[in-house]
Amino acid sequence: MSLPLEHIHVIDLTRARSGPTCVRQLADMGAQVIKVEQADDEEGVSRHNSDFQNLHRNKRSLVLNLKDSRGLAILQKLVTKADVLVENYRPDVKKRLGIDYSDLRSLNPRLIYASISGFGQTGPYKDRPGYDQIAQGMGGLMSITGPPGSGPWRVGIPIADLSAGLLAAQGILVALIERERSGEGQWIHTSLLEAMVSMLDFQATRWLIGKEVPPQAGNNHPTGIPTGTFKVKDGYINIAASGQHMWKRLCDALDAAELYDDPRFSTPGRRSRNRDALNVILEEKLQTRTAAEWVEVLNAIGVPCGPILAIDQVFANEQVQHLRLAREIEHPQLGPIQILGFPVTLSRTPGALRAPTPEKGEHSEEILQELGMSSEEIRGLRDKGVV
Repeated sequence: MSLPLEHIHVIDLTRARSGPTCVRQLADMGAQVIKVEQADDEEGVSRHNSDFQNLHRNKRSLVLNLKDSRGLAILQKLVTKADVLVENYRPDVKKRLGIDYSDLRSLNPRLIYASISGFGQTGPYKDRPGYDQIAQGMGGLMSITGPPGSGPWRVGIPIADLSAGLLAAQGILVALIERERSGEGQWIHTSLLEAMVSMLDFQATRWLIGKEVPPQAGNNHPTGIPTGTFKVKDGYINIAASGQHMWKRLCDALDAAELYDDPRFSTPGRRSRNRDALNVILEEKLQTRTAAEWVEVLNAIGVPCGPILAIDQVFANEQVQHLRLAREIEHPQLGPIQILGFPVTLSRTPGALRAPTPEKGEHSEEILQELGMSSEEIRGLRDKGVV
């Protein structure tokens, strides 16, 4: 079975999370990825930990000293044959190494060069180091997360890193499509800050159009009411019943027609103004059944409702298992391990987990031989610390 990107060759110069997240999308869809690594750089983590294994599957590893002119020459040779290069160096570092877009475009005008940074390639913050939590704060997310009046809260996943990686992968795919028409590559770039601000979505437009500064709303939906987390007999559930039809169904399920007729709750605007009082009443009525019972009852009448699962419960869930969101792969040192599957299904050419995260430099000799180097030449480069 063919893979959709198996004809695309990618050079991965990234580290940390946003860049590897981007490249992982391409690798899972079949792209031939060479992960270029420095000999003395372990990225601050064990290669065998769960995070590293999940980020770098489906790649080959080449150790290369880019500070040595011979190492740079090897990278340049790889660039002449590549379709895509992804990097997340600071602008001054890649310029100093001689690997910025202007340097490499001259070697391969068809190259799509993708950059991910903390704050953008230009502007007053371009040289600042980027970090997910910094972007969460500067991008506004921490000001709208958490209970009202509780101070800033970070989200429990590195959402700025992840969204920047996904947006960069999207940009690469668009550039590949455009290249089919123009025959030319281009430089695409995004940043943690740009990704985070764009992810504000409707919360951003509340300010941009309505000049309303969104406050913290905790587990309540900021505008759709009642939508939130509610205490039941044995724990908590999420319910989303904000429209009038959904609201009527919820009232019927709770045997509480009086709520639907109550003038405090009769319209979305009134429910918004009286949300705290409404939530107290709803929780009193929801105490009569367990989470599992309410999930069954409410979904049966078309009211969105779901349990709140711990991570182990997520992967035990029957729908998550049906969708195969965890996949097993054989690792030569770790044995069979489970990592996240690819969350998009293509009916004819689906993605695949083909290989585990490689050991550092595992494919160096293989890749250099593909460039036409002899075993003797490769030994010489190893002896000099170039590869």
